[in-house]
Amino acid sequence: MIISFSPLCTGIRKSLSVTMLVCGLLASSMSGRAQLRDNINLPDNDAKFYHLGIALIYNTSHFQVRSHPSFLQQDSIMSVNPLNTGGFGLAGLHTFRISDHFQFRVVFPQLMFSYKNLKYNIQSATTGQQTESVKQVESILLGFPLQVKFLSDRINNFRVYMLGGINYQYDLASNATARKAGDLVKLKPYDFSIEAGIGFHFYFPVFILSPELKISDGIINVHSRDPNLIYSSTIDKLNSRMIVFSLIFEG
Repeated sequence: MIISFSPLCTGIRKSLSVTMLVCGLLASSMSGRAQLRDNINLPDNDAKFYHLGIALIYNTSHFQVRSHPSFLQQDSIMSVNPLNTGGFGLAGLHTFRISDHFQFRVVFPQLMFSYKNLKYNIQSATTGQQTESVKQVESILLGFPLQVKFLSDRINNFRVYMLGGINYQYDLASNATARKAGDLVKLKPYDFSIEAGIGFHFYFPVFILSPELKISDGIINVHSRDPNLIYSSTIDKLNSRMIVFSLIFEG
């Protein structure tokens, strides 16, 4: 089975470019203001035990595909390639201070719409001609991430942080129990992933804006294989891969 990883690299480059652009513009703006007023915004904010926030989310995601042994025993599907596709979401954030440099964050509720499409190259048994068929796999994910943040020292109105954690997700659009699904790729309703990322705090007079880039790596096989379905029988395992860019607003 032929699997392409170029969509992931493209998604990472695009997300990094957006993150660096946003951070550059914000840093330039705040540097200019600091030169004019030389003040520190929200000086006591980091000492607060609890922060409430909201996140606007953009994601790009795809599947890592592992073929089933039956793939070598049939001659209709020649290859399956994952396609990187965008999505969006919203989340509420609850952050608790552990120490000057560590915080614990609970993200709930988190609702994300994502698309992990698969492109099939199919060869006709009669003519030998190859055609392409793209199967759109849509997910509505209700997530419950738990994360730990490690923060740098604050420099004026700027701070950088790294994070890691776990995420349990339930797919509200799962089709694992669908009966008339001859042309579908069935998915299980739940997924579990590990996450790692980096973010930047920009302190404004009344709120904190945090651009954040995160990679989420699914460790559970979400494929519900049905040997009677042409698009499902050749696949053994599907693991989700997602790049998440967030704009976080905290008080």
